[in-house]
Amino acid sequence: MAGIVICVSGLPGAMGHEVSQACLRRGMTLAPVGLTGPSMPGQCQVKEGDAVVDVTLVGPETPGAQKQALEELRKQHGDRLVIIDFTHPTAVNPNSELYASAGVNFVFGTTGGDRDALMKVTQDSGVYAVIAPNMGKQIVALQATMERMAKDFPGAFSGYKLEVTESHQKTKADTSGTAKAMVGSFQQLGVEPFGHDQIHMLRDDASQRAFGVPEEYSTGHAFHTYTLTSSDGSVQFQFKHNVCGRRTYGEGVADAVQFIARKAAEKSEKKVFNMIDILEAGEMK
Repeated sequence: MAGIVICVSGLPGAMGHEVSQACLRRGMTLAPVGLTGPSMPGQCQVKEGDAVVDVTLVGPETPGAQKQALEELRKQHGDRLVIIDFTHPTAVNPNSELYASAGVNFVFGTTGGDRDALMKVTQDSGVYAVIAPNMGKQIVALQATMERMAKDFPGAFSGYKLEVTESHQKTKADTSGTAKAMVGSFQQLGVEPFGHDQIHMLRDDASQRAFGVPEEYSTGHAFHTYTLTSSDGSVQFQFKHNVCGRRTYGEGVADAVQFIARKAAEKSEKKVFNMIDILEAGEMK
């Protein structure tokens, strides 16, 4: 869909730059105004190829300033405007409420927060949105496969012990949303009781090196290993997905933006989607 304008919430963060660059590569327009967190710079520059975009960043310090910025962008661009959110777990619910109140469509990749409240606010608002803890095509496919396995073969791993280890850059404050989603499928497959607080998070250099993370990707990676062991220890299964860098996620976000802009243009009756919906529609490049 031509003419899509993105406003990024999360600049000048690394993921904010990554998704901005991915969308620019697809021919979208990066709005000259973005949203940011407290105590962040008032401006940043995004570069992709020959394109250079100066972005004024609006923080939460001045009450109402962020909502006003979004309303002005929506007045200019209508449903061609899509907000992309990669911020912080503490911003999940305030930001979703902000987007809903401003009536803007969005793609939400930030993990954490109260997910039930996030979904309710979004559904009640009537805006179009993609909400997903992971934007990588192949990982989304794996998640979908595990969900279907759990539905088709509930209890297949009854009595198995589950161990989950995930490693991300130090700046990721919360437990992996992807790991949490995968745990849900394993629980339906019958593993022994396992809570999200049992997921082993690695955020220090020494543990990450031992886990196989290349040093050059310390500041941007996502490594996950799920191990299932039978009660007598004689059988073991292991699922693993390791990502170095952020580009694959940026491309997935660009897919999500194009998808949600098209759904808004079509006035789709369904308004809230996840990445599995996009994968099933055959719209992940």
